This record gives sequence, structure tokens and C-alpha cells, in this order.
Amino acid sequence: MEDREILDRIHGLVAESHHLRDLREHGDVTEDTELARLEELEQGIESMWALLRRRRALRAAGLDPDGEPSRDP
Repeated sequence: MEDREILDRIHGLVAESHHLRDLREHGDVTEDTELARLEELEQGIESMWALLRRRRALRAAGLDPDGEPSRDP
């Protein structure tokens, strides 16, 4: 997975969390549903950031970030 794809996925997850909060404000989803999905989204965002940091660290060390076995979250 390329850095741009990771950033796109992060942005997508953040956008979904904003949309979910809007739905909750308008009463379209329950608080329990919102909280459960927000937890999943936050975990996904953290995983994507960790993957991006790992790729950047490998690149900074002069290594190929695509050469490391993928641990795509």
C-alpha cells in the first residue's frame, strides 16, 4: 500500500466519523451505534497512522518501505 493510499484511507475514516456524528445529532442513529462505530473508526485511523509512520521510518533509514512484509491493518 502506498503512502497516498494510506492517507486517503485515513481521510475517509475521518470523514465517516464526522458523518456519523452528524447522523447522531439529527437522531438518525442511536448513541450506542455511534459510539461502537466511532471506536472502530478510531482504531482504524490509529492503525493507518502506525503503518504510515513505519513506512516513513523505513524510508528515513534508507530502506524500502515496500520491501517489508505487509502488516496492513
